[in-house]
Amino acid sequence: MWERLWLAVIGFLLLEGCVIPHAYAASIPIRGVVEGFYGTPWTWTQRMDMLRFSGTYGLNAYIYAPKDDPWHRAKWRTPYPEEKLGELRGLSDEARNNGVSFIFAVSPGMDIHFTGEKGRADQESMRQKLESIYALGVRRFALFFDDIPHKNGRGQAEFLNELEKDFVQKHGDVQPLITVPTEYYWQDMQKNGAAKEYTREFSAALLPEILVLYTGDGVVPEGITVQDMQRAAKLYGRRLGVWWNYPVSDYREKKLALGPVSGLAKELEPAALFFNPMKYEELSKIALTTGAVYAAAPESYEAAAAWENAIVEQYGTLAADMELFAAHSQRMENSWAHTGREDAPALRKKMSALWRAWPAGKDADILLYSCKSDFIRMEQAARRLQQGLPATVYKECAPQLELFQDIAEADRIAADRLAAQKNGQTALSKSLYRVLQKKKIHILEKEKKAAVSEKTARAFLDESMDAKEGN
Repeated sequence: MWERLWLAVIGFLLLEGCVIPHAYAASIPIRGVVEGFYGTPWTWTQRMDMLRFSGTYGLNAYIYAPKDDPWHRAKWRTPYPEEKLGELRGLSDEARNNGVSFIFAVSPGMDIHFTGEKGRADQESMRQKLESIYALGVRRFALFFDDIPHKNGRGQAEFLNELEKDFVQKHGDVQPLITVPTEYYWQDMQKNGAAKEYTREFSAALLPEILVLYTGDGVVPEGITVQDMQRAAKLYGRRLGVWWNYPVSDYREKKLALGPVSGLAKELEPAALFFNPMKYEELSKIALTTGAVYAAAPESYEAAAAWENAIVEQYGTLAADMELFAAHSQRMENSWAHTGREDAPALRKKMSALWRAWPAGKDADILLYSCKSDFIRMEQAARRLQQGLPATVYKECAPQLELFQDIAEADRIAADRLAAQKNGQTALSKSLYRVLQKKKIHILEKEKKAAVSEKTARAFLDESMDAKEGN
């Protein structure tokens, strides 16, 4: 209610030509978290904690959409058991207490029917499902058709429209539906700038009040520019919302996404912005805090400052150590996903300068000493974090943190070996090289379950071992 009142005040001030405080003028109206990742869903306790976190940091919406909740996706027609309904009621109540809109989502696309008797039965099953959640006090709903093998744009749109008319509008106190189409990113929505058949039919048939979310140029892109947003909106003929896939890591669970939200244009102005987190609820808060800062005032957002502030707020006396660890675990990347700041870019720059200067170039000794100092700080930070982190946080990052310490130790030894090599201490260089070989075998074993700083600290081990003159 207060948000609507404030928006009305803003509208009046605009009409009167008054100046509006920047933070309010730039804020994205619907901003929140979508629990939409694959894999182990959050627990009820974690969701309650996230709702309180969201309220504290000004995130005003939360979408319940865990892919591996069977009643959400695989068994969407099946009513929730009474125990689960009780949990959802508790979440809805907690959300309301924290000024957060609890949005219940269903993903029926794997086996939904749109025509005939089965189509009518599925429409009724969905209506009953939403009615059961409405009875808990929930007043906003979403239907997702992402990540399914078949496409029926018109059928999906008409299914949504029917629910909008017979469920949303019937109740009067329910907000318009939210949806994710099957073609939800630019490269899949169009060909040569023209909408593909599915997107053309879906967008043309869908009622204008239904909010559509999209992820950008790809599923996990570097960012979204104003031009990206405008061309997608033009294709759909409506203002779109954004589903931002950071810090989610379900496509690469060995690595933690501990950097800030980055790559979103300051002038983006989406209708809504939802951040998809990791299954690691506590560690997701670093990026989500920065996302909240961005969503509240995009034009003044500075990723580095927001990230540093978030870590200080959340980790107190361990902030410096956590910032060092997190700096080495920001970039999320595979063959199709590319997002997040580079891991420890200052160290990577220093390493590259070292290899250009190695072995006899100017400043080689200084650069090697500086790199070694960084590795020692990394070791020390890893030890302090393992000893001092709260149990809930340590449990989420233990494999990565242990690997981080092992890599830092190996890099320190590698720096000593390089110094011995440069100083003509052949026997010592060879001895340390053998130590590094054993360390690397140990690290490779741990990398079956964890990844950190692949192109920076981890790369130093390989790069230094290639510099093996006389070995």
